[in-house]
Amino acid sequence: MARGEQKRERGEESELVERLVGINRVAKVVKGGRRFGFAALMIVGDGKGRVGHGHGKAREVPEAIKKATEAAKRNMIRVPLREGRTLHHDVHGKHGAGKVFLRSAPQGTGIIAGGPMRAVFEAVGVQDIVAKAIGSNNPYSMVNATFEALKNMQSPRHVASRRNKKVSDIVSGREVGKSQIEIEAVAAEE
Repeated sequence: MARGEQKRERGEESELVERLVGINRVAKVVKGGRRFGFAALMIVGDGKGRVGHGHGKAREVPEAIKKATEAAKRNMIRVPLREGRTLHHDVHGKHGAGKVFLRSAPQGTGIIAGGPMRAVFEAVGVQDIVAKAIGSNNPYSMVNATFEALKNMQSPRHVASRRNKKVSDIVSGREVGKSQIEIEAVAAEE
C-alpha cells in the first residue's frame, strides 16, 4: 500500500464519530478463582448519514473496544436524512423486546432520545429528532431496534422512483395531508 493511500485511510477514519454505548464485565469461575472478560458495544458514524454498530469481546477492555469498533465499521448502513438534520418520516423499529418510535422534528428541537439511541443519532448526524424507547431498556436491544427503524427509512426520491412519480408529488403530499386533517376537523365541528 502506498503512503498516500495510508494517509487517506487514516484521514477517513479520523472523520468517524465513535461512541462507546456500554461495557459488560463477565466472570468465569475456574479452579484458581475468577477469570474476567469484557464485552463492548460501539457505535461508529460519519455524521453525514452513515452509521454502524458493533460488538466485541476480549479479556481486556481496550481490546474489546477495538474489536467492537472494527465490527461497527464493517456493518455501516446509509440513512437518508431530510436537509441533513432530521428524518424524512416517522418510523417504528423492533428487535426482541425492544421497540423504538422515531419522529422527525422541526429545526431547533435537538436530540430528544435516551442513552443508546442518542449515541446512534449523534453518530449518524441527526440534529433534530424525538425518539421513544418502549419495552426493553437493554442497550443491545435498543440499538438493534433503532437500526431496524433506520433501515426502514425511505427518501422521497426512492419512493418516487418506485411509484413512477415525481419527487415533488411525493413531498407535496406531506403538506396536503396535514391541511386535509385540518379541513376534516373544521367540518366535524360544524
